Amino acid sequence: MFPITPDRRYLVIQGQLWRCSNPALSPEQRQQLVDSLMNARRQIRQAKATHDDHLLTNARKQVQATKVALGERGPAWWTDGAPDYNRHKIENTPYIDWFNGLTEDQKNG
Repeated sequence: MFPITPDRRYLVIQGQLWRCSNPALSPEQRQQLVDSLMNARRQIRQAKATHDDHLLTNARKQVQATKVALGERGPAWWTDGAPDYNRHKIENTPYIDWFNGLTEDQKNG
């Protein structure tokens, strides 16, 4: 499991922050969105295998829309005015001291 920042906003993968899903989503909402995301990713694989550019474009749009609905992309889901460090290298963020305090096992999931 990848480490999650103390404020539960990001997970750290290979030294990069990735925004977590919005915790305000109900379990049912989140599951519907995850199911939609997995379906869109399957469509991407299918489109690449069949060289279907139209399907690929639509599937990528669906992935983007679903990621935004989950809160992983688009506007930040928190409302305290804190900056969004999504996709930033951890060493360029205020989370670096927390991260450096983790064991190697904790850092590598």
